[in-house]
Amino acid sequence: MLKVVGGLLAAVLAIAFAVVLVFAGTNAAAILTTQDDIVDQQAAASFDADAIIVLGASVYPDGTPSGILQDRLDDGIALYFAGAAPKIIMSGDNGTESYNECWAMKQYAISQGVPSEDVFCDHAGFSTYETMYRARHVFGADRVVIATQTYHLYRAVYDAQGVGMEAIGVPSDYGEYVNQSWYDFREIFARTKDFFQVLMKTPSTYVGDPISLDQSGDVTN
Repeated sequence: MLKVVGGLLAAVLAIAFAVVLVFAGTNAAAILTTQDDIVDQQAAASFDADAIIVLGASVYPDGTPSGILQDRLDDGIALYFAGAAPKIIMSGDNGTESYNECWAMKQYAISQGVPSEDVFCDHAGFSTYETMYRARHVFGADRVVIATQTYHLYRAVYDAQGVGMEAIGVPSDYGEYVNQSWYDFREIFARTKDFFQVLMKTPSTYVGDPISLDQSGDVTN
């Protein structure tokens, strides 16, 4: 009986160790391969990107961006005016008629002086990986600058490079966020998930017809 229990315990420990190795390895891959591609706004201004990608986050019922999203937006808008790219892709969740991150993000950019025609909405950016897949395969981007917080940038840049784009990221760490510990914890699992999506070249949930960045962004409203 003791031998059976000992064998089961050894098996459980072996499985647990293997799981830890997978999470540690995939997180290390995402961070170590992209850390040199996280730069400041000055460096990004000369990158000559096709588009700046601003990754979505929560929007309040009145259409006001949450603090974490506003920081991303301010980052992306600053990059636009610095000349990092001529277009901005606002990518977020528009899974229901009553919730539209992209529209709120575009309206915020317009209120800050960005021309409406230079702002594209990616309504099917349901995840970071899907945003990057669609930026490459729907919007046809080859070079992008990504605006989000540092904890998120490693994965975002990893995903972008994994789907075939040249990508750098600029941190939007302007504020302190109440749920930062939760974001950091959740990101461990998200990096592992995206590592395997990149490995398997998983297509996004929705692909659809190509959208040229050479036209007006108002076609995506």
